Amino acid sequence: MNVTDLTPWLWLVAELVILGLVTGFLAGLLGIGGGMIMVPFLTFILSARDIQSDLAVKMAIATSMATIIFTSMSSVRAHHKRGAVRWDVVRHLAPGIVLGSLIASLGVFSVVKGNWLAFGFSAFVSFSAFQMLRNKQPKPGRSLPGTYGQLGVGGAIGFLSGLVGAGGGFVSVPFMTWCNIAIHNAVATSAALGFPIAVSNAIGYIWSGQSATGLPPGAVGYIYMPALVIIAVASVVMAPIGVRAAHALPVVKLKRAFASILFCLAAYMLWKAISAL
Repeated sequence: MNVTDLTPWLWLVAELVILGLVTGFLAGLLGIGGGMIMVPFLTFILSARDIQSDLAVKMAIATSMATIIFTSMSSVRAHHKRGAVRWDVVRHLAPGIVLGSLIASLGVFSVVKGNWLAFGFSAFVSFSAFQMLRNKQPKPGRSLPGTYGQLGVGGAIGFLSGLVGAGGGFVSVPFMTWCNIAIHNAVATSAALGFPIAVSNAIGYIWSGQSATGLPPGAVGYIYMPALVIIAVASVVMAPIGVRAAHALPVVKLKRAFASILFCLAAYMLWKAISAL
């Protein structure tokens, strides 16, 4: 194999390394698991390599979710050292998250077309960004719901995450700040919630993708393993740096950064969904 034959692969590796570094940093900074960034860019990268658009969206979502397994472990370790993770919230939301994730990844994900998943991604991300940007203060007496309420919220977070390939921060962070949990604690707790979300959904994507056609070499179910390995390694390196930045930034700037990034990515996925019609 000569240099010319290797060039496309070298470009692919370079793109994935950069994507991993950026998403790892943002995962630590914003508690979003990196999925909000990875899905649009992975969709672009896979589509550029002649993978059918509908399948590219599904593989981007599945691969993005699988990388969150590693990113969340790295970022939550750094957050935990600072005492920022609300483990009581994690314990109450996690059971519902696992159930909702499995329902989405084992059932709904495999039958819904990729462009409709892209529409859903754009809508939920835009809503989350708007809620963050408006910076409306919660009522002083508002707190987290009871055990069953948190179970239901966890189910919704897991289900939505499974459909759009994100770690749940786009729902869990606004929800927790709405319940008067400080933004830095909400980001840290969201990072911890990313692990059960990612593991449950990754299992579902592998299982449901066994019957998919047109998968490229290196795919395990809907997960593209070369991208998973490269992005995971790069993102784990950068996540702790993002955590340090998160604790150094003021609350208002953190929310604005969250919202601005999400609006841009929502716009791209909306364009992708419309162009596939």
